[in-house]
Amino acid sequence: MAIGVLALLGFQLVDSAFIARLGTAPLAAQSFTFPLSFFIIGIQVGLGIAIAALISRALGAGEKAQAKRLSTLVLMVGGALIALLVLLLWGMQRPVFTLLGANEAALANIRPYWAPQLFAAWLGALLYFVYSLFRAHGDTKLPGKMMVLSSLVNLVLDPLLIFGIGPWEGLGLPGAAWATVLAFSSGLFVTCRKLARKDWLILEGLKEEVRCSYKPFAGIAGPAMISQLMPPLAAMLAISLVAPLGETYVAAWGLASRLETLSLMVILAMTMSLPPWLGRCYGAGDWPQIHRLLRLALKVAVIWQLGLGMLMALGAPWVALALAGQPDVQQALALLIRFLLPSYAALGVCMLVVSAGNALGWPLRSMLISAARLFICYLPFLWLGAQLGGWMGLALGAAFGNVLAGLTAWAVLKRILSRPHRQAGVAKPV
Repeated sequence: MAIGVLALLGFQLVDSAFIARLGTAPLAAQSFTFPLSFFIIGIQVGLGIAIAALISRALGAGEKAQAKRLSTLVLMVGGALIALLVLLLWGMQRPVFTLLGANEAALANIRPYWAPQLFAAWLGALLYFVYSLFRAHGDTKLPGKMMVLSSLVNLVLDPLLIFGIGPWEGLGLPGAAWATVLAFSSGLFVTCRKLARKDWLILEGLKEEVRCSYKPFAGIAGPAMISQLMPPLAAMLAISLVAPLGETYVAAWGLASRLETLSLMVILAMTMSLPPWLGRCYGAGDWPQIHRLLRLALKVAVIWQLGLGMLMALGAPWVALALAGQPDVQQALALLIRFLLPSYAALGVCMLVVSAGNALGWPLRSMLISAARLFICYLPFLWLGAQLGGWMGLALGAAFGNVLAGLTAWAVLKRILSRPHRQAGVAKPV
């Protein structure tokens, strides 16, 4: 999964790196779309977390027929919900982007890009739901391989569709979105063929399953979706703080957002692969194994992320040079890298605690931890830093907020796991 996440997030960063060669204006226009793209991802991830938790618990308890019905429902209901969301975001694009601080020039760049980007987001959601089914059944290899395949397809198509080849002129900014459409389509084609060979889906008994499972599903999906939607909301508020500083800083902030997700590849891989494992242990009542898994995951998160962050901070000028085409954007991005990347060690701890909570029966606590991270630790210090120190203060404030969030999440996890059976609402195993 780590390899797959690296490939998937890598091609998103490659998109931004190619677009940066078009100029600061197209890169800034793409940066304005990130919060809404994260909003769609938040919905799909919240649904995926809930369904993966319920399927893994059903498999852990030996309820294979129920797991099949749940697998069928997530593809049908999830695809329909994301389609409705995509249509809503298309209809509301002008007021939403204006609210984020986009001017008329930025809106003119966003308009031809947004439709294919929304189509790509819907395809990506369908692909994510299929990946969730494979992960819930213990297969992380196929999703990882398909992420790599999709990334390679996108890497080949990006320069062709953005810049063109020979006498054929490229599509510019929309070309990046169409490359993603074709990449996700190739992934869907292969994974759906693989899924058709599995005995994981069933059409019988779906109505009864909806009646039986909608309450536990809503109990996990509701808090999980709120948890996942808070980061894009925070991203919208953050970019509204950055927008008054100028187009250069919006472009640098957008590149830093892409780099953030790429640098968190191992954490993201664990948030995908750990919950099904925890869910099976939860269904079987194996709390000692749950303790061992969480201790190992947190150690890996801190050691890996801190080492990577320090390395990236030392190489910040060269990383910025590789990603940004304009010298002023490079300088602004390098400053963000120096302060933010090391702080992602603490952010990784917080992400793992939230992910584990959804799998172990405390989704409400996970939601509250997410809310505290963003609206008590992150955004207030981001705003305060920007007011006191401009761009450097903003970077320092964001880094301090990440560290405070990680320490808070670790303290909450330690307290909950000191009495897991009462907190999770399950019988204490013999």
